[in-house]
Amino acid sequence: MRVLFRLTLLLLCASTAFGQKTYDICVYGGTSAGVIAAYTARMQGKSVLLIEPTKRLGGLSSGGLGQTDIGNKYAITGVARDFYRRIGQHYGKFEQWTFEPHVALNLFNEYIDRAKVEVWYDYRLFSVDNQKGKIQEIVVENSLYPEPKTNRTVRAKVYLDCTYEGDLMARAGVSYVVGREDNEVYGETWNGVQLLDKHQFPPGISPYKTPDDPSSGLLWGISTEPLYPIGSGDKSVQAYNFRICLTSDPANQIPITRPARYDSTKYELLLRQIAIEKPKHINWGVMHIADMPNNKTDINNKGGLSTDMIGANHAYPEADYDTRQKIVQDHLDYTKGFLYFVGHDPRMPEHLRKQMLEWGYPKDEYLDNDHFSPQLYIREARRMKGEYVMTQHHCEGEEVAPDAIALAAYSMDSHNCQRLMVPNPATGKMMVQNEGDVQVHGFGPYPISYRALTPKRTECTNLLVPVAHSASHIAYGSIRMEPVFMALGQAAAQAAVLAVNSQTTVQEIDIAALQNRLKNDPLADGSTPEILLDNDVTPKAVTISGKWRIEQGGGKYAASQLVDDARSEEIKSVRYTPEIPKNGKYTVYVFNPYPGGGGGNPAQYDGAKTGKSSRTNLKIKAGKRTEKVELATQTQVNEWIEAGTYSFVKGGENFVEVSNEGSEGTVVADAVLFVPVK
Repeated sequence: MRVLFRLTLLLLCASTAFGQKTYDICVYGGTSAGVIAAYTARMQGKSVLLIEPTKRLGGLSSGGLGQTDIGNKYAITGVARDFYRRIGQHYGKFEQWTFEPHVALNLFNEYIDRAKVEVWYDYRLFSVDNQKGKIQEIVVENSLYPEPKTNRTVRAKVYLDCTYEGDLMARAGVSYVVGREDNEVYGETWNGVQLLDKHQFPPGISPYKTPDDPSSGLLWGISTEPLYPIGSGDKSVQAYNFRICLTSDPANQIPITRPARYDSTKYELLLRQIAIEKPKHINWGVMHIADMPNNKTDINNKGGLSTDMIGANHAYPEADYDTRQKIVQDHLDYTKGFLYFVGHDPRMPEHLRKQMLEWGYPKDEYLDNDHFSPQLYIREARRMKGEYVMTQHHCEGEEVAPDAIALAAYSMDSHNCQRLMVPNPATGKMMVQNEGDVQVHGFGPYPISYRALTPKRTECTNLLVPVAHSASHIAYGSIRMEPVFMALGQAAAQAAVLAVNSQTTVQEIDIAALQNRLKNDPLADGSTPEILLDNDVTPKAVTISGKWRIEQGGGKYAASQLVDDARSEEIKSVRYTPEIPKNGKYTVYVFNPYPGGGGGNPAQYDGAKTGKSSRTNLKIKAGKRTEKVELATQTQVNEWIEAGTYSFVKGGENFVEVSNEGSEGTVVADAVLFVPVK
């Protein structure tokens, strides 16, 4: 079989060598951004090649990260929004943000099949020929059998680096940074070294094998580096982990057994942490277990020692393939050992062991990888130093990118970078503390600059970098979410199409034309766009009658929501008037936020507990037809509620009106969506 495989590769290489094809666009990296970019460019009629170093598409989105980090749903646009709508259709809902890995994988494959994108699996970058600031060609080698005879040459007019690592960018000679800038570089406050209280050990835990005895040596995983001044820069990289899919369904379980390279000494700090904190449950006490459909999980880090392998990844961003694979294997050994330790080590409290044993690896996931994710969570690697740098000031709205092509909305989020020894202020003895975790909230959606995707024009003029884009460490911590990567991938693809069409550089494209493409053809398929009306986004289309309170924050859509909690006899209303482009049927959806705050998983929220009215009355006018609709609003919180399908007429004679009439509690008016019926 191996001989036949190699002969097939040789034939493919030979056919490529004769009559070399030049693609319009080459996308390197089949992450979520890479798939959406390739799909978008192909739907615009361009010849596209997608190269993926593994045999699986979707990156983290199909690799276990099923608990989507959103920040604010308004920020998720275009084909990214379509992705979560199609996830919702799979589960019988309008849209959904939690999903099983194989469901996401199947959907990414559907995008590729629908657009008929050519994909080379198991090929990775070997070399890049950049002459006078333009990539002439790249050479890729087979990831499984990296021999010169397997190498293939690719020529394209424009290249997109959609890898988490920024490998194509780096090989092309584009400037980049690894690690954390000093706060002084961009005038920030949350960059550099940070010693805070999130995902932290309780004070007083000794770093030594024998507590308070330095001669006994350090416990595993603790660095001997000193704590440098807060805000100072270094090359430390925030921790990686696997987002773990387990199942509690006995019929679908494979037991968590002792891994081959198991080392229980790696988890001694967990025992010391538990002895002080005395958690009642492994969820939030040892790890964060987010529920996924069909009795599955997306497990993430929680606490001082958990699924993050702090400090083990600093070499990864610039490492060669073999070194990276060793780092991945180290993380795999650590993670599987951690799960086994929690469930089987007799020093663990019995109730925690029993809770862990309720879970197992799912039989129906990752069938070609021993039922465990092949994708390590590369939270951050290289970051380009491009034409424009996104910083903390953009996240907090102090600076606004003038050439916006997508939005981000998540908190500035960095996981810990180091595990250090520091003096205990109370005793003077050395204790263990994690360093680098930052979680800064409290800002709304903000624009991302197109120029943050472009290298400096003196370095490369036919390359776009939507994933390892140009941002400071702390701003990247906000932007680095999978749905945002998808949106940036789509924007980069449309920019590449414009560059090909106008035969110009990626730096010189018409940005207004790019913005119009993203706005007027959000699904990249020529379909009629949906219409979103919101008091912040489209204030001229929203008419307020009566006194409504404007509430910021929480589970609103965009920046704010309109709230009536006076429970008075005065009838108040908020009217949303769309400009319908042509006669047609639209399904109307009303966003049902959680008043007084709340975000994330809608299942966590009970509208009744907030005093929210059990019903909200609507008046809908579609052409000559006007009718009243009553929505149940104590359920489906933080979700779109369908209000029916109507035949709307062209122009501005239609409306949807939210009223407090007949309510017995708080009424919220936020956003209304008109989705064209295909």
